Amino acid sequence: MVTLHNPDTVVAPASFYSQAAEVGPGKRWLHISGQVGAAPDGSLADGFEAQSDQVWRNIGALLAAADMTMENLVIVRALLVDRAHLGAYREIRDRHLAGHQAASTLLIVAGLADERWLIEIEALAAAET
Repeated sequence: MVTLHNPDTVVAPASFYSQAAEVGPGKRWLHISGQVGAAPDGSLADGFEAQSDQVWRNIGALLAAADMTMENLVIVRALLVDRAHLGAYREIRDRHLAGHQAASTLLIVAGLADERWLIEIEALAAAET
């Protein structure tokens, strides 16, 4: 399905992700918009870790709606507002991905659209047609 690449001809990943992810022809693609730590009722989780867990629950729900799982993720792009959250982000990401090493990009930004948001993640997934 998703073939992950970490050749020794490039630097090893900085944490638990892959340098590249390949998807063959004839696949369905799911583009997941940036998810924040808001629950379905609109309430915002309190604190970075709670917001991060909610983001991943939102991503899981969107994947499930498309008959996909975390293993279908090709790439994850995360935006954090504080570099101090990097370690927690990686730990929470790794727990939710449960061993799947999707390609990954991480950006530290000055702020997100709502100043209460501490993290936003967008993702791309693919599955068999």
